[in-house]
Amino acid sequence: MNATLARLAPRPVVLTIAGAALIVVAALLNRGMGHPWICDCGFVKLWHGVAHSNQTSQHLTDWYTPSHIIHGLVFYFGLWLIARRWSIYLRGVIAVVLEVSWEVIENTPWIINRYRTVTVSLDYFGDSVINSTFDALAMVIGFILARALPVWASVAIVVGLELWTGYFIRDNLSLNIIMLLWPVQSILDWQASG
Repeated sequence: MNATLARLAPRPVVLTIAGAALIVVAALLNRGMGHPWICDCGFVKLWHGVAHSNQTSQHLTDWYTPSHIIHGLVFYFGLWLIARRWSIYLRGVIAVVLEVSWEVIENTPWIINRYRTVTVSLDYFGDSVINSTFDALAMVIGFILARALPVWASVAIVVGLELWTGYFIRDNLSLNIIMLLWPVQSILDWQASG
């Protein structure tokens, strides 16, 4: 029976293509929701280092890219816990599904307005398609790192990225989740004072 199931399991190349196709579909969905392909400024930068500006989430990478790397590390760990017998490629595709689902949901008017209402991201109007795509690729990098590194190194990366972004922009994945779900006025005041 196991040999039959093994023959029916999708091949790594098929799963890799499926993951890439999911990223393309998410890009097209974001474009279909009216988000620009690239920054409305008319050019693309590798890194945009001004955290609270109208070009954040418009270029290839920015201060929020580390949070997507963390997504990959967390998705790897979560899928290892609940589906460790599944192939790494299948778990990778599931991680891509989770990430691109967030990328589409994050760019809906509902979430955009939520960010603008309860966070310091008053100028946020969603990601450009290229930024959203690179966010998904950053998640893939995090997933690959988690696969390659010992657990302690993955934990160190998560803690390091959270502290780094928290120090420099007074925001990170943890604070972003808190402020999105349960806004805390003292956190908002601290972020706004930076």
